[in-house]
Amino acid sequence: MATIAATVPAGRRSSDRLLLAGGLAGPVFFASAVTQMLTREGYDITRHPISQLATGGLGWIQITTFVLAGLGGIALAVGVRRALTEGTGRRVVPIFVGIFGAGLIAAGVFPMDPEYGFPVGTPEGPVGEMSWHSIAHSAAAAIAFTALAVAAIVLTIRHVRRRAALPAVLNGLAALILLMPMSPSRMSIQIAVNGLVAFTWTTVVALSLRRSSRSA
Repeated sequence: MATIAATVPAGRRSSDRLLLAGGLAGPVFFASAVTQMLTREGYDITRHPISQLATGGLGWIQITTFVLAGLGGIALAVGVRRALTEGTGRRVVPIFVGIFGAGLIAAGVFPMDPEYGFPVGTPEGPVGEMSWHSIAHSAAAAIAFTALAVAAIVLTIRHVRRRAALPAVLNGLAALILLMPMSPSRMSIQIAVNGLVAFTWTTVVALSLRRSSRSA
């Protein structure tokens, strides 16, 4: 009996750490990205998506940021799997959150091409022909954000069934923003907004589940 009693708190602590790692992924990602936006010469958020920070001599910083955020997403997926023990989405949500995390790692490993004058010295205008790794980056990012939108939709349904109006509305709004078609003229800004929504969602979900598990 003593062994069982000791195992339960240990398992809970492990889940808490996973959820905390998932919750920190967003703040770490944006702290790194914003610092780079303000310090890297030639970067302009109205012209260059955040992913373009992964190019040039200092690109390794953003690559590392993507990978760390992706690992945080995978940690969150495991934490969600342990926290959602019953009800709608207990199997589906962790899978799609895990896909989101894996997609971020792939987006970091396969950087996009330099273009529109960044990094400094890059010709103005779009790249003539996308490289294979830039295509892989775009595909990985699209899959990641779509997967997270699906997770948000499933949680919307879960909260509707539980008559939790505010969480249902917030999850639905997050899914709507993440699935909104990109406007070519405002793509870099929209990508930044999508990233902010996505990581706000993961942080809120992680902290909410962590709080719920502690009060259980």
